[in-house]
Amino acid sequence: MSANGSANPSTPSLTVHHLEDSRSIRIIWLLEELEVPYQIKKYQRVEDRMSPEALKKINPKAGSPVITDGDLTLPESGAIVEYIRSKYDTTGKIAPPESGKIDDLYYLHYVEGSLMPLLVDKLIFQMLPEKAPFFVRPILRAASGTVNGKLLDPRLKIHARLIEEHLAKSGDFFAGGDHPTAADFMIIFALEIWGHRHPELLGDKAKAYVKKIHSRPAFKRAVEKAGGHMYA
Repeated sequence: MSANGSANPSTPSLTVHHLEDSRSIRIIWLLEELEVPYQIKKYQRVEDRMSPEALKKINPKAGSPVITDGDLTLPESGAIVEYIRSKYDTTGKIAPPESGKIDDLYYLHYVEGSLMPLLVDKLIFQMLPEKAPFFVRPILRAASGTVNGKLLDPRLKIHARLIEEHLAKSGDFFAGGDHPTAADFMIIFALEIWGHRHPELLGDKAKAYVKKIHSRPAFKRAVEKAGGHMYA
């Protein structure tokens, strides 16, 4: 606040509520690419890698990312990306090329609609035996192995093949062109955790794509400002 009690005009109104090692790295990277003024409020994970109570005061679901912008509070990665693009990308810096508009639209929604649920399911079935009482762990390990081997891994292999085929056509970015778009800001986190946890199921082009994004100056600044990122 200024001396007369009004808000400091030099303080950015846009705040990213960032949970460590979470999807919110997408939003920080996006803002760094756009060079939009913003603040970060950081939250540390608590026991079992859960969100802290302080984050629930901003977003009752305790999910991240969530942004505040003046009186607006907005969770959900896709909604945030579209909001920031609409309000702050006044020069079209992250707009897809005409030929890539449908790919940008598709991958913007594909990540959380199709890919992340598979990766989350795989994590859950991996964790179940570890969290269960010791006398049922052998049964749950067998069940988890069956679910992974017969259901989740075959589906992830299909996604991996389709992503490889797409990158072979689109080039450096998911919507083509010479710069990242909404599709890239959304998909990077999914490919990061996929390559970190299950590299044997991820294709070479996808792995190269992640390295290329990690080498971008804006992504490096995002990681630095976030205080680190275990998947980078």
